[in-house]
Amino acid sequence: MTNTPFDLTGKVALVTGGNGGIGLGMASAIAGAGANVAIWGTNPDKNAAAVQQLEQSGIEAASFICDVSDRAQVNTAMAATLGRFGRVDGCFANAGVSGRGKNLSFLDITPEEWRRVMSVNLDGTFHTYQAVLTHMVERAKAGDPGGRLVAVSSLASVSGAARNEHYAATKGGLNAMTFALAVEYARYGVTANAILPGWIATDMTQASQNNDKFNDAIIPRVPARRWGTPQDFGGLAVYLMSDASSYHNGQLLQVDGGYWRY
Repeated sequence: MTNTPFDLTGKVALVTGGNGGIGLGMASAIAGAGANVAIWGTNPDKNAAAVQQLEQSGIEAASFICDVSDRAQVNTAMAATLGRFGRVDGCFANAGVSGRGKNLSFLDITPEEWRRVMSVNLDGTFHTYQAVLTHMVERAKAGDPGGRLVAVSSLASVSGAARNEHYAATKGGLNAMTFALAVEYARYGVTANAILPGWIATDMTQASQNNDKFNDAIIPRVPARRWGTPQDFGGLAVYLMSDASSYHNGQLLQVDGGYWRY
């Protein structure tokens, strides 16, 4: 009998912010491994394009309009997701925003800007995870244990992200939340891990990609000598979604081309 630990057939993945960038890179790989995929995003056109792309893998995909910073929208989207697919086996909390302003000093971050970033990156994951875990715990108590929680954090959470303290704080909070959830929900067969991207070519980093000075100073420090791509997260997403990762819990997984170690 062939061992196929990375076959995701019959599983359902939820990817917040899954209509582009790292989220879509993970969703595409998960779909390619056979899982059905639900996308939560705020842009209807990007949502529709993502669904069309994912369905090319022969799986069922659907998108739902959801601003994860809004608890009511999260609850509505979760109900709609369960109504469509009946279950969620893995949740990739990827939705996030960056700080506004170039080289914004910590002293210039307004309370409104602090709360804007916190409300999406940290509060949004809190809202999403509570909705997903309610379902996973109920399913476990009914005799169907198991689940995967994967937060997309950042190297900014473990390094000195000067002039980006609000963003770094949200990602550090995700790491701490990950550790606690890994301990509390393991009894239900649920694992919690976080991915820490390095310098990845997405819409969020477009300004840096177009900055020759930045590229000359930073990218040569990446041992892989290139920007990462959303596709670089696909294999890890499939692994974390799969039964092969059932004992891999409470970890921070860096995807940075070796940047952190250089």
